[in-house]
Amino acid sequence: MDLLEYQVKEWFNKIGIPVLPSQRIDHPTDLKRLKIPYPIVLKSQVYAKDRSQVGGVKIVETTIDAIAAAQSIFSLPIGGELPKVLLAESKYNAQEEFYLAVVLDTVISRPVLLGCRYIDWQSPGENMQYVVVEQEFSPFYARRLAYLMGLRGGLMQSVSDIVTKMYHLFLHKDLDLVEINPLGVSSSCQVMTLNGKIRVNERAINRHPDIADIASKIARDPGSKRINGMLVDMLGRNNQGEIGILANGTGSALTTWDAVVAAGGKPAVSLNLRHSWLNHTEPTKFSQRMETGLRVLAADRNIQVILINLLGTIPELSEVPRVMTDFMALQLEELRWFLNTSQKTLPQRLPKIVMRLAGNDFQVARKSLLSILQVQSENFILVENLDVAVKEAVSLTKSQVYRK
Repeated sequence: MDLLEYQVKEWFNKIGIPVLPSQRIDHPTDLKRLKIPYPIVLKSQVYAKDRSQVGGVKIVETTIDAIAAAQSIFSLPIGGELPKVLLAESKYNAQEEFYLAVVLDTVISRPVLLGCRYIDWQSPGENMQYVVVEQEFSPFYARRLAYLMGLRGGLMQSVSDIVTKMYHLFLHKDLDLVEINPLGVSSSCQVMTLNGKIRVNERAINRHPDIADIASKIARDPGSKRINGMLVDMLGRNNQGEIGILANGTGSALTTWDAVVAAGGKPAVSLNLRHSWLNHTEPTKFSQRMETGLRVLAADRNIQVILINLLGTIPELSEVPRVMTDFMALQLEELRWFLNTSQKTLPQRLPKIVMRLAGNDFQVARKSLLSILQVQSENFILVENLDVAVKEAVSLTKSQVYRK
């Protein structure tokens, strides 16, 4: 999970990494109450790269120009994403720019410090210096990086201090990446963070309430692409897909996705129910995750069929029939309400459900689920073989005219 630039700089400011005076802008009229002097830089707060190349970063010198620029940036999609927030910050004249990062090297399972004095985007690796943190961290590692970058004197001390603070943030927040790109250096050798990036390890979100709160807000945003569906593992996303997948394991989710594609179907999203939600700080039950997964997929109006692949041993297996019964009853209730309204744009068909149950532990659950077939035979199919389940799901998407 990545943070937006304004969130990154809030974190940097708290730990003493130098950042420019700035202000969050939620609406163009907020610029009438700007507390920082002009000229300023307005930046679109999106996750996509290359904002400046497509008009997402503008330098302005008056309030009138700032409001006009903000209106333009708010309506500018970058990478298919519209900003909900802009960052206004003081303009800074850098004489030199550095790249700094602390990153987890998954190959050697150790943190690595990265730094580059002369940024060459055509061949950045040629000038990139690195130091592997092999033992318990000390400022020596940061000074070693600054030395390898060719820094000396006061500038070496300033950069090594920043790298040390970056590392402590990296460690204490369980991050995968802390990056400053670039770190500006003024004519008087003062350093300033001009842009930054933080990537959170998603498996560690539930250990940090402040990060879980950010994840929760992203998850509730229907337009967000960062955490889609509120589940830890979203294994693929196709906005034009017609089949939503629920599985109880990463391997099962990926296998089901591949099987659907091989059968000529269009998977929309594959959700792994084995783990908890990103925004939960407390443990969750499998039944809770399954209920949420079903609601998430049912809310996607492109999804015609929900394909559930449960394999092996899962906790609370006896709860699966109840979850399915409650979900289908709720869907029927919503459909009756839709049909009794004059809002013709609302869904007028329920998503079909194809469930594959396999393994000796599923015999009891299978018997209970058969009772659903007696009432919902048109909307619910229960099988044991995955190939059969996939074939049924793909066939259903091709045989029905779906809701518009």
